[in-house]
Amino acid sequence: MTETSRVAVSLKELPLDTWQQGEFYGGSDTSFGALLGLQQLGLSYNVVQPGKSGCPFHNHHVEEEAFIILSGNGDYRFGDRRMAVKAGDVLGAPAGGPETAHQLINTGAVPLVYIGLSTMAKTEICEYPDSGKFMAKTRVGEAMVKRFSFVGREDAAIDYWDGEPGA
Repeated sequence: MTETSRVAVSLKELPLDTWQQGEFYGGSDTSFGALLGLQQLGLSYNVVQPGKSGCPFHNHHVEEEAFIILSGNGDYRFGDRRMAVKAGDVLGAPAGGPETAHQLINTGAVPLVYIGLSTMAKTEICEYPDSGKFMAKTRVGEAMVKRFSFVGREDAAIDYWDGEPGA
């Protein structure tokens, strides 16, 4: 990066982290909003190979997301709908319940490349309708560093007073 990296970046120069989880999930991606000095807007550059998805089907209770498809094509699961997407499409994922759950899946023959944008809430709850999980997380400080994150299932919940002295 050059001196201007605080106000501009080249997507081609961003270092990508490549990962794989099982047969269906994987990609190469990087978050770069902080490189631009952004504290309340998250930006990511994502490359997903054919037949894969970069994340499980999920919804946010606080944060909002949008995706700009740069190249390739795929399916956008949104609530109970599934729609074909291609280069030039812009997708929204507002905060809400399971009706706003979303997931991008590369159904094409070439990599699906997109920019992800998101609000950066200090506290967030996500639900994962396909697996019945939820995630609670918090961020602190100007850099919005993750401080706490917990993934669980409602059926494994414990009583509010469990383990409290004198309860």
